Amino acid sequence: MRKAERVRKTNETDITLSFIIDGQGQADIQTDVPFMTHMLDLFTKHGQFDLLIQANGDVEIDDHHTTEDIGICLGQVLLEALGDKEGIKRYGSSLVPMDEALAQVAVDLSNRPHFEFKGEFPSQKVGTFDTELVNEFLWKLALEARMNLHVIVHYGKNTHHIIEAIFKALGRALDEATMIDPRIKGIPSTKGML
Repeated sequence: MRKAERVRKTNETDITLSFIIDGQGQADIQTDVPFMTHMLDLFTKHGQFDLLIQANGDVEIDDHHTTEDIGICLGQVLLEALGDKEGIKRYGSSLVPMDEALAQVAVDLSNRPHFEFKGEFPSQKVGTFDTELVNEFLWKLALEARMNLHVIVHYGKNTHHIIEAIFKALGRALDEATMIDPRIKGIPSTKGML
C-alpha cells in the first residue's frame, strides 16, 4: 500500500497527517481553518485518496502557519508514499469547471520542485480566510513533494468557486500522475531516475 504518515509539532502548529494514494476518497480532516478543511475534503474526494488530518495552530494570529504547515506535511507524505515512483504515469492534468469559474492544474512528479500560478482572485478573503494563502499552500506542497505544479485560472467571478475548482483539479491531476500504468517498466524517465 502506498501510504505515509507525518507528525509536525512546532511552536506555531501541531499536525498529524496520514495519506493513502490508492484510497477511496475518504477524508477525516479536522483543522481550525474551516475553509482549508473544506478544500482538502474536495481534494481528497476528487483524487480518490484517503486523507486524515488533525491540525491545530496559532489561528488567533492568522491562518498562515496552519495552512503552510499542512502543505509542507502533505507534500512530504506524497513524496514518501510514491516510493521509487516505478511504473507511475508521472504526469497528470485536469481542467475543472465550477459554475462560472474554470481552473486547470498540471503536475509532473519529476523530483524537481517548481510552482507557477496564473490567475487572480476577485476577493482577498473568503469568509475569514486570506486567499493569498492558497498560493502559500500550493508552493509548499510542490516544494516538499518535489514536483512541478502549474495552476491556471482561466476565468471566474466568485473567489470561492475559483479556489474550489483549483483544489478539485489538483486532486484529479495528482490521481492521474500517481496511477500505476502496467505498460511502464521501471522509472518513467529517459534518465533512468526521477
